[in-house]
Amino acid sequence: MSLSNEEITKLAKLARLHVRDEDLEMYRDSVSSILEYVEKLQELDTTGVAELQHAADITNVFRDDEANLCDEDIRKRVVDNFTNKQGDLMEAQAVFGDSE
Repeated sequence: MSLSNEEITKLAKLARLHVRDEDLEMYRDSVSSILEYVEKLQELDTTGVAELQHAADITNVFRDDEANLCDEDIRKRVVDNFTNKQGDLMEAQAVFGDSE
């Protein structure tokens, strides 16, 4: 499956990647190669193969969600040294979206 430069540019925009014009051919060849491999995989008969099959036996380790309180003196020093605070509450800079 061969992709056009326009399709590569559109994919890069969707992935929020900056692709220089001189790199378009390299990305076009790479993505086309990946898509050809995926087409080969689509030909495999996966009847009877369980979904999410893993080579290693991996399980999640769960623990109780418990508050581990620190020493009162340490907590007070941390709060006192924090720049943006209201009482005992500390305000951190926004990670997602606008910081307002």
